[in-house]
Amino acid sequence: MTLPLQLLPAVDVADGRSVRLTRGEASSACSFGDPMRAVADFVEAGAAWIHLADIDAAFGRGSNRALLTEIVREAQTRHGVRVEWSGGVRDEESLLAAVASGAARVNLATGALADLEWAASAIERFGSQVAACLDVRGDVLAARGESAEVGRLWDVLPALEEAGCARYVVTDVARDGAMNGPNTELLREVAAAASAPVVASGGVSSLQDIRSLRGLAAVGVDSAIVGKALYEGAFTLAQAIEAAGEQNAGPAGCNSAGLAGDEGAKSAADREGRRSRERGGQSAKGAAVAEAPGGGKNP
Repeated sequence: MTLPLQLLPAVDVADGRSVRLTRGEASSACSFGDPMRAVADFVEAGAAWIHLADIDAAFGRGSNRALLTEIVREAQTRHGVRVEWSGGVRDEESLLAAVASGAARVNLATGALADLEWAASAIERFGSQVAACLDVRGDVLAARGESAEVGRLWDVLPALEEAGCARYVVTDVARDGAMNGPNTELLREVAAAASAPVVASGGVSSLQDIRSLRGLAAVGVDSAIVGKALYEGAFTLAQAIEAAGEQNAGPAGCNSAGLAGDEGAKSAADREGRRSRERGGQSAKGAAVAEAPGGGKNP
């Protein structure tokens, strides 16, 4: 049975308006109107989760915190959907404010990972209520709104795994808003290296892209953020949901924004079992090499 893919329609907010960016560049913003209205429209079309991002906070040029807090409370209390808060959460003050909004999940900005000690502390304190954004150019983590690079993805990911990160939001920045398809190779690689589920972000342009991402649900890519394609009419949210399968709101703070019930638990257990066997095999191989005469391979 094909597992469902949780969809998170994106509502990016800049200067109080709903906008979309191309390749994560602030200067490319196109306005799409009232963000509260956008959320209501997505809810009416069947959304169970909303990806809500503060673009001004992400680029360090202000904040839409009061408006986002209002949207979170309206969406979760009145409409019964869950909200993922994103954008500019890179220090204690912004984290606590986002958590206080009541959002079901808060994404730590890629820039926050420059201080892995603090990021690990946030993960330890808030558990499944926080996720880590991995905004990637090539294999380098590139924080939006900042010129400095955070580090190589494959150097930072093990530290997040050690901290117990509950979820990763993976964006190929070169594809974000570009409408040229998701980077499925990158998503597969991160899902294979991580014990936590992955949210795909960036590049979705067609229903076939949705189907392709759904095909990755079994390996740990259980959710996808969809933005520009919806706003530009490439397909409707109802059509996307038909391609993605059953949508699951779950309780606030739930660790699964994609795989529902027993299917999600079984998939996660299967992935962890495979990784444990791989780690065990590697350890046994290392021990055999160490015990062989002269450190050579044991035949």
